[in-house]
This record gives sequence, C-alpha cells and structure tokens, in this order.
Amino acid sequence: MVVIQQLANELIEAEKTRKPIAPLSERFPNITLDDAYQIQLQYVAEKRAQGARIIGKKIGATSKAIQEMFGVGQPDYGHLFDTMMYLDGDKVPLERLLQPKVECEIAFVLKKDLTGPNVTPLDVIEATDYIVPAIEIIDSRIEDWNISFEDTVSDNGSSALVVMGSKPTKLEGLDLSCLGMNVSHNGEFLESATGAAVLGNPLYAIAWLANALSAYDVPLLAGEIVLSGAFTKALPIQDGDTFTAEFAHLGSVTASFTDGRNVE
Repeated sequence: MVVIQQLANELIEAEKTRKPIAPLSERFPNITLDDAYQIQLQYVAEKRAQGARIIGKKIGATSKAIQEMFGVGQPDYGHLFDTMMYLDGDKVPLERLLQPKVECEIAFVLKKDLTGPNVTPLDVIEATDYIVPAIEIIDSRIEDWNISFEDTVSDNGSSALVVMGSKPTKLEGLDLSCLGMNVSHNGEFLESATGAAVLGNPLYAIAWLANALSAYDVPLLAGEIVLSGAFTKALPIQDGDTFTAEFAHLGSVTASFTDGRNVE
C-alpha cells in the first residue's frame, strides 16, 4: 500500500534538507500513476499550508530528448509556486538545490481560464495573453535522478525554480512549431532546436496539460504561468555557470548560478 501523506512529507523534507531519498518506485513497486499524482497533490497542499502560493504549472518530458534522458514515455506536470520565481539575469542560488539541471522553453501567461477536457490548440491561443522565454531549473528529490515516471510525477514533476524572460510577445503571426532557439553556456554556443520538439508544437503541450489536469479537477487559471516543456535535453549546472536561451522573435533569457556555500 502506498502511503500518500508519508511520501509527500518525505519529498518536502528532502527538499528542505537537500538530502535526496530512495526512489519511491523501488520501495513501493506497485505504485500507480494515480498514486503518484495524489502524492503530488498532497505535496502541493503541504507547500500551500507553509505559505507558498500557486502561480502556474509546468509540463515535463514533452521532447524526445528529455524522455530518452530520463527513460519516460509520456509528458507529466507539476505545480509552480511564487517561491520558485527569478527574473532574467538574476543570480540563482545553487544552495537551494540538490542536483539541478537547466531546461530552456517558452512560458505562456494566460488571460482566460483553460479547463479540460476537450481543450484544443485554438482554445490555448484564445486563452493566452503572451509568451516569454524561460529557463526552468529542474531538480530531483530522488537519489541520482534514478526516477521512474511515477517518481517524477510524485516529486511535483521534478520542478525547482524558474527564470522568466522580460519581453512579452503576443502569439499572433507566430508559428511556434518552427520557432528556433539557440542555447549558450558561458558565452559559447551549445545547441539549437525548434518548437516542434515540444509535442510537435508548444500549443499542443498546453492543450494536453489542460485536458490531463481535468482528471483531477485542476484548472489552468487566468494570470497563471504555464511552462510548455523543454526544447532540448536537460543540462547540468556547476557553480559559476551562465546559460542563455535565445528565441527567434521572442528575445532571450539568461540565468547565472552561484553557490553561496563556496563563498568564504
């Protein structure tokens, strides 16, 4: 039997102490996807009880690169809190994290609610106020990123922090499937991709999320931020690193990382 409350508390404690725990799927081989989402919802309830405010959602494992990297075969999602937010160019403190990685993607900011089922990409377009470049810092409270799909779902979609770009762009006239992105690491080009890597089009990812959330009576709300999923594989972070994601038509977003534990 999977103990929902206990496992949610373990994940919160791992985040607080920065000491990862053994995979839930190894300790509870019969854990189901529904169990995992119930653990996530309990995790979210505990975070809210501690004063955190939900400001949006994130979609994970939307690209083949991410699915292959973590051995999963479908997207997942997690909740975003106000305590996770940083702005373009901010120094991001690594001491808050366990084993972080960078993902570069698009953030949608909604002007209307999106409630599934049966949400379409056209519904997403109508509900979107604007989009901005974003860098998501994913992290795992599970040892060595040794995760099954149920582990990452339980762990709030392996979410941690978000760096938001500063240039809002309307969707009108944009084909997100063809939208190009270049990633640089410490000033040197690293890799490129297009929006087609995100379930064919980031709009499809947002529609998928709205419909998936409907199974748990969770809507996407006006004013919320929705991270649509990484264009490329997740990139490891070291103290002193700077990553920049530059998108055609959208501008760029930069995140620099420092570890206060290394300052004498």
